[in-house]
Amino acid sequence: MALRIPGSWVWDFWHALDGDLHHLFYLQSPRSSQNPEDRHWSVSVGHATSRDLRSWTVLPDALAPAPQPAWDDLTTWTGSVLRHEDTWWMFYTGTSHADRGLVQRVGLAVSDDLTVWRRRGAGPVIEADPRWYELLDPVSWPEQAWRDPWVFGAEDGTFHALLTARAASGDAPTRGVVGHAVSHDLLSWQVRQPVTEPGMFGHLEIPQVVWIADRWWLLFSTSASTAPEAPAAARTAGTHVLSSTRGPTGPFDWATHQLLDGDEQQRWYGGRIVTDVAGRHQFLAWRQHDDSGRFVGEVGDPVPVGVEAGRLVVRR
Repeated sequence: MALRIPGSWVWDFWHALDGDLHHLFYLQSPRSSQNPEDRHWSVSVGHATSRDLRSWTVLPDALAPAPQPAWDDLTTWTGSVLRHEDTWWMFYTGTSHADRGLVQRVGLAVSDDLTVWRRRGAGPVIEADPRWYELLDPVSWPEQAWRDPWVFGAEDGTFHALLTARAASGDAPTRGVVGHAVSHDLLSWQVRQPVTEPGMFGHLEIPQVVWIADRWWLLFSTSASTAPEAPAAARTAGTHVLSSTRGPTGPFDWATHQLLDGDEQQRWYGGRIVTDVAGRHQFLAWRQHDDSGRFVGEVGDPVPVGVEAGRLVVRR
């Protein structure tokens, strides 16, 4: 059964596995709003656990906007969780009333048990660098895109954050890139060049990188491409993927692009690959629309994922 909360819309999510217990953190907003798009502005981070990725127990919320004034007093949006030195670290997106929600930054909260979270520091820990990334420019894009941090540790002891971002130059409708930052301690971050080139989409949301079958796969979700030269697979909204054999930060070439999970009805979005207790790769996505086009707002059941003929495949 899907993770459906009767009184709340549920959408973007991220995952942590602690022993044999799956923890899912997700964006939620009251269903009382008549317009589902308003959910982005009355949001908190929910928390649920499961042993099979199907039956979920809802726990107290993990995070909510801070009291005003603060850099994250308007929204707390999509992030990721990892464990380091007996502490769980959650990186998340924040916006403020002072910026009218238009400037996105990345903050940090920590926990000993994945249940009670406390903010680390009084400000954001990763911000966009104008050397490589577009800052707020309403003519080009309605917001400063710097969100959805996917943070992971590398074999050399460094940590990397991949982010939804936009290149500092190029055609406005197709400046979307996956941004990159590096840290040695998860507290101080150096922003680096993006791991993708612009030229296909306006934004590449909810990035995730995973290692399957001798290569790295970069997942992201986006609406249909408006680029004239974009292949047919890029003209469908959903979860897309690029691949690289060079490393988890690529670079990732658009020649490897494929649509992983999507359709014209935009039924599923925000796909992530999760490893279950048995070590199997499972694909989770949240259900955006039903067959009639009505907004649904729930996380679906896991679907097996694998590689066939060099392509990542969701066996929905």
